[in-house]
Amino acid sequence: QVQLVESGGGSVQAGGSLRLSCAASGIPLSSYFMGWFRQAPGKEREGVAAMYIGGSTRYADSVKGRFTISKDSAKNTLYLQINSLKPEDTAMYYCAARAPKEYYSDIMLPFDYDYWGQGTQVTVSS
Repeated sequence: QVQLVESGGGSVQAGGSLRLSCAASGIPLSSYFMGWFRQAPGKEREGVAAMYIGGSTRYADSVKGRFTISKDSAKNTLYLQINSLKPEDTAMYYCAARAPKEYYSDIMLPFDYDYWGQGTQVTVSS
């Protein structure tokens, strides 16, 4: 049984930092594309950071320079370091894992991800 369990969310003031964690079981993160997504009330789920199997990363323009995705293969855990938080970063944050596909699919989009965590809430006050 595959499980992705996020933690580390919370309520912080603008300018603060958080480190989100995503502990995986049932799959080796080293063999999957990994992504962090967020969804604010009334908005679509959007990709904020993603990591290819080889370790290359991608970020949404809105978070470049502030968010850093990383993983610890020994702990089978994915991280998202979030710095310089802004009120517009307020959302539920989800991690997701995607097996390699035989067709092209943008890993920054939520489609084609095979497994999702339950989410962790990040709330930023001004």
